[in-house]
Amino acid sequence: MYSNKRRICMKRSIVTILFALAATALVSAQTDLQSVALVKLTKTEPITVKQLKAEVQKIEAQTGKTLTLDERKQVLDVMINERLALQAAERDKITVSDADINQQLQQARASMAQSLGRQPTDAEFESAIKQQTGMDLAAYKDQLKRLATVQKYLMTKKQDILNSIKKPSDAEIKNFYELNKVKLVRPDTVRFSMIFVPYGNDAAAKAKAKELADKLVKDIGTSPSKFDEAVLKGQSATAGYQAGDGGYLPKTPEAQSIVGQEFMNVAFSLKQGEVSRLIENSKGYQIIKITEAYSQKNLELDDIYQLGSKVTVRDYIGNLLYQQNQQAAFDKASKELVDELRAGGKSYQIFDKLIAY
Repeated sequence: MYSNKRRICMKRSIVTILFALAATALVSAQTDLQSVALVKLTKTEPITVKQLKAEVQKIEAQTGKTLTLDERKQVLDVMINERLALQAAERDKITVSDADINQQLQQARASMAQSLGRQPTDAEFESAIKQQTGMDLAAYKDQLKRLATVQKYLMTKKQDILNSIKKPSDAEIKNFYELNKVKLVRPDTVRFSMIFVPYGNDAAAKAKAKELADKLVKDIGTSPSKFDEAVLKGQSATAGYQAGDGGYLPKTPEAQSIVGQEFMNVAFSLKQGEVSRLIENSKGYQIIKITEAYSQKNLELDDIYQLGSKVTVRDYIGNLLYQQNQQAAFDKASKELVDELRAGGKSYQIFDKLIAY
């Protein structure tokens, strides 16, 4: 008897819990559909709690931290500003074509192709976008179009500010240099030529790669001329290995994180013209020859800032200061535009209680 009553009570408790969970889910779903803000410059456009949540979650995923209530308000402000600008652009017939967006996508593909050494497939390109932005291609294109439209509207309406950006004077460049020259140091750097024998896809391929790498080491020995001959042979598609200029390697923690500690140690133990022993990494076998070597140097204004380019320290500082001037002008133009679109407080409405969801 007692057992049956207990079972009935347990069933009632379970049913009560299920109803409570369902009610909570329903309330949550209803809250998600509520408007946390209304944008109404030319038409009434809601920003829902769900849309704010999605934007907040995206930022939290990127930063790895939970946003505070004030930070959520800042996110909402950005969303309101974007919609105000889009409504104003539509009103003033300022648009961005699909061809313009496709051109931006093609530039992104070209950049990815340069990194890969070949054209990426559609699947690879879409996967890279997903990984970097958390969006599929359609959503990413939509975001690009919104941002491009806002930017075009800003440039159209605030052209006077954006066209007034001045290049830094020689005195400004020299002053920046004097204040920062202690940081303008080129680390020990080498340029190297490299022979690379990739592992392949399985144990048999790896064994074959090791056999080829050992043969190359034996044939080359420490002879720079034989190394150069092997590099020339490596240009052939049938060589079984890759070879060529490896570029400049600075002695920095960032560079070491890319090439590995063993490679770094070997590279900086060699003198100009010397050939290395066999080096192994996670992808294959390498042999290098140092072609140029530079000791650490405090850079002067007319020194090359980055080896392999023609950019001097003077050019670098000039570009940096000009970019700062551009950013300051862009910030000023953006603030003016937002103030104009928000003037009087009638173009938007915020429901503060819902920001906490």
